Amino acid sequence: MRISVVIRTLNEARHLPDLLRSIAAQQLERHECEVVLVDSGSTDGTLQIAEEHRCRIVPIRKEDFSFGRSLNVGCLAATGEALVFISGHCVPRDVHWLAKLVQPLGQSDIVYSYGGQIGGADTHFSEHQIFAKYFPAESKVPQDGFYCNNANSALLRAEWETLRFDEELTGLEDMYLAKQLVQRGKKIAYVADACVHHLHDETWRQVKRRFEREAIALQRIMPEVQLGLLDVMRYATSAILLDCGAALQERKLGKYFSRIVAYRVCQFWGAYKGNHSHRRLSRVAKERYYFPR
Repeated sequence: MRISVVIRTLNEARHLPDLLRSIAAQQLERHECEVVLVDSGSTDGTLQIAEEHRCRIVPIRKEDFSFGRSLNVGCLAATGEALVFISGHCVPRDVHWLAKLVQPLGQSDIVYSYGGQIGGADTHFSEHQIFAKYFPAESKVPQDGFYCNNANSALLRAEWETLRFDEELTGLEDMYLAKQLVQRGKKIAYVADACVHHLHDETWRQVKRRFEREAIALQRIMPEVQLGLLDVMRYATSAILLDCGAALQERKLGKYFSRIVAYRVCQFWGAYKGNHSHRRLSRVAKERYYFPR
């Protein structure tokens, strides 16, 4: 099977060398691999790094960017039967990541798979807890439901050609496509061992914006999900208490308490604002969501 690894980038020079070296070191045996990098205007050396690693570089204008559109552009340029998506700030944990991630594709109606994610030394404590919740140690092949995450995923090209990613969503294009596939009788697999280090480096404003734009997208994917102020207060309080309990077990509560509170407040306030946003995004709003400073 030929595999195309599609990477979306904007100023990813910090982690991209490690990612590309890891891709080159993957043990694939029966597979061929190419790397397609979709860049929306990097100025930090990202493109030079990609050129050094012989990536196929596909530019996209910043004003044309959306998560779905950038992936569609990358998939159009790709030649593989399996399309693998990984964030430019993710690094595979080992040399078997890629083979494990694509292995379920084509088996028992499985057409979309996603792998585990863990944080790094600089990851927010609460982000570690979120990774542990959504990416448990046990694989589910196939899984129930349509959760999926394109920071580390693989999709059969034939299925993408049928549906493609929605280009208007402000996030969660992976879940929307997965939901459509499940409704057509297809299945999704979670492969815990196909794991990457997801190295977010976000300000509090960026954390809030991320959850806000995902909540805007979730309105279309799951319109039944509604967040009131009481819901936000209850969920934020519960999350803070659970995080504090985990930090206490690690004897790190004093170190992380204020950051736990800040993270969860940004998360749920962003989710509340996004859940109550009903406007079509202007160009200025898109830049605020996609490229927060």
